[in-house]
Amino acid sequence: MTASRLKMIVCAVLFFLTACSSVSSPFVLAPETDLPDFAHGASHRVREAYQFALANQEELAKYPCYCGCGAMGHMSNLNCYLHEADTRGTLVFDTHAVGCGICVDITHDVMRLLAEGKSSPEIRAYIDAQYGSFGPSTDTPFPSA
Repeated sequence: MTASRLKMIVCAVLFFLTACSSVSSPFVLAPETDLPDFAHGASHRVREAYQFALANQEELAKYPCYCGCGAMGHMSNLNCYLHEADTRGTLVFDTHAVGCGICVDITHDVMRLLAEGKSSPEIRAYIDAQYGSFGPSTDTPFPSA
């Protein structure tokens, strides 16, 4: 068998394996079109955090924020992106995370750890250990398994 034929076979097999593999993520991101106008001018990292918050509200509500936003009434990292729905049931976005790197970093750590298969208590322990020195946390209950 010639070297070029062998390369072609290897490439075909790799292409087939890549096409057939199904890598699934433990979370989804909301479409960018669902983001508020103020978020469209933000960095990709910030927009992605807002997309995650919008599509994974229950998950993100399990983790505290350590930027001091508890003084603003935030109860979890989710509130850095979203308030409770208004009286009409419409979601109300918060601009806070656009200008707060700690909020966005926590959200991206949650995303990464979920992708690694970590449980909610493991993620919470990591967030507490990693960000505990930054400031007071929001009053977020520790998640159950």
